[in-house]
Amino acid sequence: MGTETDLSGVRWRTSSRTNGGNDAQCVELACPDPGRAVRDSRAPAGPVLRFPGVAFAAFLDHVRRD
Repeated sequence: MGTETDLSGVRWRTSSRTNGGNDAQCVELACPDPGRAVRDSRAPAGPVLRFPGVAFAAFLDHVRRD
């Protein structure tokens, strides 16, 4: 990856639980170094939310517990 805001070289992944249809409402996750990035799978050219790796891990931990 060239710069911190350049995500052109990252691999985006969609949840295995996505049904894959045209009406699918899902997010995609990328793991740029450092941190994590999330975007709407229906608008891949749209905005991206970026998180520090530690913050994203804490979020996932909270989701799994609740």
